[in-house]
Amino acid sequence: MTAPRDTSAVLPDVAETSPARLSNSKNSNSNNSDKSAGKLGPTGKPLRDFPEPPHLKSHGPARIIALCNQKGGVGKTTTTINLGASLAAYGRRVLAVDFDPQGALSAGLGVQTHDVPNIYDLLIGNLKDAKQAIVETGVPDLHVIPANIDLSAAEVHLVNEVAREQILARVLRQVADDYDVILIDCQPSLGLLTVNALTAAHGVLIPLEAEYFALRGVALLIETIDKVRDRLNPAIELDGILTTMFDSRTLHAREVLERVVEAFDEKVLETVIGRTVKFPDASVAGAPITEFAPEHAAAKAYKQLARELIFRGAAA
Repeated sequence: MTAPRDTSAVLPDVAETSPARLSNSKNSNSNNSDKSAGKLGPTGKPLRDFPEPPHLKSHGPARIIALCNQKGGVGKTTTTINLGASLAAYGRRVLAVDFDPQGALSAGLGVQTHDVPNIYDLLIGNLKDAKQAIVETGVPDLHVIPANIDLSAAEVHLVNEVAREQILARVLRQVADDYDVILIDCQPSLGLLTVNALTAAHGVLIPLEAEYFALRGVALLIETIDKVRDRLNPAIELDGILTTMFDSRTLHAREVLERVVEAFDEKVLETVIGRTVKFPDASVAGAPITEFAPEHAAAKAYKQLARELIFRGAAA
């Protein structure tokens, strides 16, 4: 898998698209919708159900995926939780790394975050063995390294370290052979912690809310990924852009998705995650939506996302 070509030439049109300009495509968008009604999915591609993958006979080494977007509230943590649970349901051993000082991933999986070994301890060297920080969740084969507010001080502690961008990679190297997939839930910034995640990762999954302002930071994020590829991690790939919080009833959401597909084409995942109140309900329960409401459309969408990533080769 390779990053989309000529991204720098395409992205300015996406990032600078104004709400008024989006509305100008109403007629063409409506025509496309009329032609494709009942045949095409939200991305304009034929609807298909990706095959259920066979369970693995052995485990490891893991493919590491960073879920990254410097804009907050786009569904990074929700996607990490539910993608991890869905991959585990298909027989993959999954480690989710909470790399956000807010600790939402840990809380969303019902994991204690205070007075326990966590990712901050591993980064600054208070804890040498990464396995001691791994916590089992209520989902079989889904484990987590928790985080708490202490992680917010990590960048200050690491700034003078030698090869400071590679510290997370060294931590995960200890446990990579025990898992099939490692998911890193990044904080909403492009600081040193996120650069650590990108340096450690084989691929990047970008959750993108179907909303105009969410588009504006994509160019800067892609530029950061390119810099990491050039300077720190030549193997990193853009695994895909996942549209989240999509409401097919609104013209705006459909137009935003259309612009994203124009810019990234095949890098836009066919799976689209809809907006629903079930996600916060599941978070309060400390469980993935695949466990909390397994028959809900959102749970089925995340199961499809897991199948699509496996089908694309982005997950084992």
